[in-house]
Amino acid sequence: MLQPLADGLILGSIIGLGAIGVTLTYSILRFANFAHGEYLTWGAYLTLTATGFFAAFQAAPFGPLSFGWPLLAALVAGGALTALLALALDWALFARLGRHGASIVLVIASFGAALALRNLLFFAYGGVPEYYSREIQIAIAIVPRATLGGLRVTPDQIFVLALTGVAVVALHLFLKRTTLGKAMRATAHNPQLARLVGIDVAAVVRWTWVIGAALAAIAGVFSGLTTQLRPTLGFDLLLPLFAAAILGGIGSVSGALLGGLIVGLAESLSVPLIGAEYRAAVAFLILIAILLVKPTGLFGEKP
Repeated sequence: MLQPLADGLILGSIIGLGAIGVTLTYSILRFANFAHGEYLTWGAYLTLTATGFFAAFQAAPFGPLSFGWPLLAALVAGGALTALLALALDWALFARLGRHGASIVLVIASFGAALALRNLLFFAYGGVPEYYSREIQIAIAIVPRATLGGLRVTPDQIFVLALTGVAVVALHLFLKRTTLGKAMRATAHNPQLARLVGIDVAAVVRWTWVIGAALAAIAGVFSGLTTQLRPTLGFDLLLPLFAAAILGGIGSVSGALLGGLIVGLAESLSVPLIGAEYRAAVAFLILIAILLVKPTGLFGEKP
């Protein structure tokens, strides 16, 4: 029983990290970007490409982890390149269509962008699964097997949980205490009033794309680090990302993370009971049940 719980926390942290980008985009740009899942995939694969460059330095892994500083450096490069991809897509597509003021046009355009990005990635990298490291990690026994089936996690999984917590706390402090973070919150609340008080809304929009895409890249790398890289990675996580963002409440960073943990735990804990084929249905049943009680989500504010 404990092992599915741990697996759910790891999956939930990845979903929650990706869902933060979804909730930021929706609250500030006012449309659901269905291309966001592809940012996870592109971020993971761009990081994989960057590791080929940094691996030439032949650095040793960090202790029991399967990677060393080259992967962390590649992650920074992959996050930056994913942010540039998001900015380029906004310049070429979303900003132009957004001038007409029809959000449904942006939603449909994001569907088309997602399909284009996914097929372009298939063309560039192929459909064979990839790995950041071929080294086999030995799982650490946190809880003895005699206790509720035991609990074993790998050092990489512990790293993913820890760094997710650091990223969410850092983003929370950024939004609460920095000038740009306060400008983002003001724009999300009322973009017209934000312009009247002198906030550069266009700059806020650009930074929203950068932060959301960078977090998506980190989530994609974490998913590839704990399982494997595949071209459908972002597509497989897209609905859980939106479920987590809606469940936590649109506009809430902590709510997106909590929503991701709930979705991840629901999917993982349902596997031993009903099988892996129906685990996504369980997560959405929980989403529907919570929204029936609190339509704005767990931390959402009434419009």
